[in-house]
Amino acid sequence: MKRNDYLHIIERQLDEVTIALVGKYTALEDAYASVLKALNHAALFCNRKLKILFIHASDLEANTQKDDPVKYHEAWQQLCSAHGVLVPGGFGSRGIEGKIAAIEWARTQSKPFLGICLGLQCAVIEFARHVLHYKDAHSAEFDKCEHQVVIEMPEHNPGNMGGTMRLGRRTTHFVNDDSIVKKLYGNKASVDERHRHRYEVNPAYIEECEKAGMKFVGRSDDNERMEILELENHPYFVAVQYHPEYISRPLKPSAPYLGLIWAACGELKNVLSHVAKEQSPTDISAKSPSPFSHVNLFRHT
Repeated sequence: MKRNDYLHIIERQLDEVTIALVGKYTALEDAYASVLKALNHAALFCNRKLKILFIHASDLEANTQKDDPVKYHEAWQQLCSAHGVLVPGGFGSRGIEGKIAAIEWARTQSKPFLGICLGLQCAVIEFARHVLHYKDAHSAEFDKCEHQVVIEMPEHNPGNMGGTMRLGRRTTHFVNDDSIVKKLYGNKASVDERHRHRYEVNPAYIEECEKAGMKFVGRSDDNERMEILELENHPYFVAVQYHPEYISRPLKPSAPYLGLIWAACGELKNVLSHVAKEQSPTDISAKSPSPFSHVNLFRHT
């Protein structure tokens, strides 16, 4: 594709899709450069003009409601106005309760949601607290509670933060053929994505979570690490332990990000029905066809 053709596609986008990015580094947008590019790639592919609402996670918390009610109200007003919610990765306890609150809202309001790395861990914490009713559920990274639904990887030395991350390209195997994410990846049996984390979902709680409707549809080679989760009976509630934004490209948008944008546009069901019929996954409707209908979306998987 020529540069002028690419720019023309960007300029003629009319319909807007709004995504709330709930993070802790929102004052410095470059901290989420890869995430922003992945969102833009997906929105461009869906022929939508992307609007991102940067919401500081701490502003959604109860302490802010007490100390600065105006800021709290504005943050929640922004969140509620978005078509979809994204909770990216990060480190440290600051803003965690705000991320959990945003995830609870997305879950209970059937709002399209994508969690990345820490976003997945927060989704599990929220589910354990409000669906499994473990009120003290948390991550071992932040709290020494009874129900540690997120734990440090067992091969690492507790308290030693140097050189202990799980890094690089790893394989995720799909264990559920009905998985939305699997379909977005082109019904591959497995995918390779890049990782950057040192905490993971506690295997002791997997069975309880799945019985309650949170399905871990993607797992590591040894079936012990939970890589992808989806929520039953929700338009799009997806979280991944890896960082799919690292390999997103303008003509090869990341599958989880693309799913979020399609769901936020109300087109995901239509897209997946085309995939099931082995039709072009990009030709989603006559009203708003993809500008890349000639591109094979799944060629990078």
